Amino acid sequence: MSAQILDVAAKYQLYSTTVMCPLGVVGNTINILVFTQLKLFRDNRCAFYLTVESIFNIFYLLFLLTVYILTSVYGNDRTGSSLIWCRLNRIIAQTFGLTPFTMICCTTVDEYFSTNYLYNLRYMCTLKLARYLTFVFICIWLIHSIIFGLFSNIVPSGGCTISNEVYLRYTTYFTNLVLTGPLPLVISLLFGLLAYQNVRRLVRRQIPVARRRLDRQITAMCFIRVIAFVCLGTPYFVSRVYALIHPISRSEPLKFATMQLIQAIFASIASLNFGISFYLFIISSSHFRRQVKFVLVKKCWKRLKYLCCSGNIQITPENIEPNNSNIELEEIH
Repeated sequence: MSAQILDVAAKYQLYSTTVMCPLGVVGNTINILVFTQLKLFRDNRCAFYLTVESIFNIFYLLFLLTVYILTSVYGNDRTGSSLIWCRLNRIIAQTFGLTPFTMICCTTVDEYFSTNYLYNLRYMCTLKLARYLTFVFICIWLIHSIIFGLFSNIVPSGGCTISNEVYLRYTTYFTNLVLTGPLPLVISLLFGLLAYQNVRRLVRRQIPVARRRLDRQITAMCFIRVIAFVCLGTPYFVSRVYALIHPISRSEPLKFATMQLIQAIFASIASLNFGISFYLFIISSSHFRRQVKFVLVKKCWKRLKYLCCSGNIQITPENIEPNNSNIELEEIH
């Protein structure tokens, strides 16, 4: 019975990842196109953070799919047979996992400052600062992950695991229970609520209508992103805490297999955070739906059509750019 449950858990992980990965890659790719192709988003700091998040989401999803394919082909993820892959696996997983969480926190914090009624707080954050902070955080997580990888070794009885007892405790109680748990959840939820309160007061301030609508759109998108982030990530965090407080030994095969299945389900739900943002934005914002349509139809499709039919159709950039700018402004209003 326990072997059947473990087999169900493995197949569930593979099939759920196989479905989620292409949908997530497509969604994140469209996010990148919208936030980089539309002029109204190019100088927006929140759009910059969302673009970086989408890039790392794609990397993480492709990495996750690779691991589960290896598991389905060889029966395991091959980390127990190759020291290089054991360490590289830990480095990639942690870097690609922590960076999107950090970008979600940066997005909500920046949106709080940019919608604040205090002038000094509103203009304290700049796009240059956002790029600098992003670079710093990526470097921090990369160094943190490299150290994590260097402490990983292959143990005959346990496969790829951390050999240093001190660092094992640090990873168990800080990395798993703080960095990937309550810390990003609390920060994003707190500043998301504060930014939402700020936006409700925008009507009282002398702000251009276009800027006010853009702030409302970005805040609404970020807020629903944070709600999904908290709802999807909390069950997996709770299951990890429970497994730490009440560890189940392999000597109890049925309980162990049941817990593996539960954690596999919660892990797949938490992994939705890496592929669901585009679909949340589509649902929550009518402006974003029109912007996506404009980018895909008016920009990407026309460019592709122009490249394919360049010998028959002559289109000059001077005739395209003004029309695009007008349409983009219409998308805000």
